[in-house]
Amino acid sequence: MFALKLTQIGNSVGVILPKEVLARLKVEKGSSVFITETPSGYALTPYDPALAEQIEAGREFMQDYRDTFHQLAK
Repeated sequence: MFALKLTQIGNSVGVILPKEVLARLKVEKGSSVFITETPSGYALTPYDPALAEQIEAGREFMQDYRDTFHQLAK
């Protein structure tokens, strides 16, 4: 667990992430991170939740039409 302090950055307020956190998230300066609300609080992730939903919808579509794709691949 890391305790982070809010700091003034220009007219905004930000959080400085320690190097260990950046390494575990596999992000670096200039990367985007997303904060999502979960039942137990908030989660910080490098993965876009909207993209994850689109990928899951695509997987479901491919599963529904698996036989059709198999025939087209011949």
